[in-house]
Amino acid sequence: MKSCFAILVGALLGIVGWTLASQHETVKGPAKVIAEKEIVEKVDGKECKATTVEVTLEPGQASAPHRHPGPVFGYVLEGEYEWAINDQPSKRLKTGDTFYEPTMSLHRISRNPSDKGKTRVLAVLLVPRESKQISIPEK
Repeated sequence: MKSCFAILVGALLGIVGWTLASQHETVKGPAKVIAEKEIVEKVDGKECKATTVEVTLEPGQASAPHRHPGPVFGYVLEGEYEWAINDQPSKRLKTGDTFYEPTMSLHRISRNPSDKGKTRVLAVLLVPRESKQISIPEK
């Protein structure tokens, strides 16, 4: 009986570890997943989850152009953040500023324009539950 229990616990720990690892593989680079929660509301008729990430960019650091499979709501926690989507001109945001990205917008500029301090951004993404990635690299 004890060996069956040990096998069951080992299998559960393996599944939990694999699930956590696969969730964190969805974000590459300077972003860290803080929380993920299934939500009741639907976006474009699809069941969704809210994923909260913290993006930390060192001075001059930028992320490659990408898209998100759902809307993004962002808040600059620290520093300055240069941000642009689609063909809109870039904006230089500072601590306390917010931004919004519609679903599948081309997030073409995401960088820390400073040569001094780091930039930290908190972003909440509403993505379909079946999405394998929350950030889709632009080719």
